[in-house]
Amino acid sequence: MRDLFYDLVKRNGMAVSIYLMVAVSLWVFLLIILPQLTMLDYSFRFNLPPGKIGGPEDVYTLDQYRYFFQGSGSSGGLNTLDIGILFKTLMSAVFVTVFDLLICYPVAFVLAKSSTGAKARLLVLALIVPYWINEILRAFAFRILFGSTGVINEVGMGLGLFDSPVDFIREDVALYAGLAYAYILLMIFPLYNAIESLDRNQIEAAQDMGANWWQVHSKVVIPYAKPGIASGMTMVFMLTAGALAAPQILGGPSNLWFTQLVYQWFNSGGNWPRGSAYAMILLVVCIALVLLTMRIFKVSIGEIKR
Repeated sequence: MRDLFYDLVKRNGMAVSIYLMVAVSLWVFLLIILPQLTMLDYSFRFNLPPGKIGGPEDVYTLDQYRYFFQGSGSSGGLNTLDIGILFKTLMSAVFVTVFDLLICYPVAFVLAKSSTGAKARLLVLALIVPYWINEILRAFAFRILFGSTGVINEVGMGLGLFDSPVDFIREDVALYAGLAYAYILLMIFPLYNAIESLDRNQIEAAQDMGANWWQVHSKVVIPYAKPGIASGMTMVFMLTAGALAAPQILGGPSNLWFTQLVYQWFNSGGNWPRGSAYAMILLVVCIALVLLTMRIFKVSIGEIKR
């Protein structure tokens, strides 16, 4: 921390450095740490009426977490409904993350190694401009696009690809497409930053030694870009698993995202302790999966930071 402060002072001067440290510290404490600690405390409480909060009945308990695993039944069985929703949410987030990686890697490579000057700036601008539109409006646009009377169904039936409209909403195609599109920039730019710093001579040397396209990427580019890949996948996975607007708007009637359970407990259910417990479970499981994946692929947090 001291070295970081000295580096800031050297770069920006004492006054600016103090302002940055204080502003970032307040931001992290007030908007990240304090809300999480409050939610953690709530998750170990009973759901009491306001008049009893702070009274003798307001004690710590594991009931909210016990409900997630066992439900409201007294038989001691598993709460397969909520556990299944969490599992499906995580698997869907993994699918969206991998899908984004497959789409964004070629784009990032072309942007980093094949585009220069005005062409590169134009490509970056083309990527950014659509995100000037609000996320909720984009989700509704996807609902219209994939609706039974939407553009895709109209074009498909016009070309004779299918005889009747396909219910993309019920089949969750619209949801996965909307989520993949929503966070695609968070995958492209970490990949771009990693690949752009790779010396082009290494690629040319591999080609001179007879490496084909696949070998160049699997042996040279991808190992070098591993920190950027890990950074992009972490952000896309965490945001996809924690998404609420897109599942609410694009999700089918039989598809329930885990964040929707959290929302229901906080709002229509009126049970803030249970909603807090569910939110903490999602947070802990997502962090554990990210750390496990980083360990498997041998990527450290320090590499991602760079």
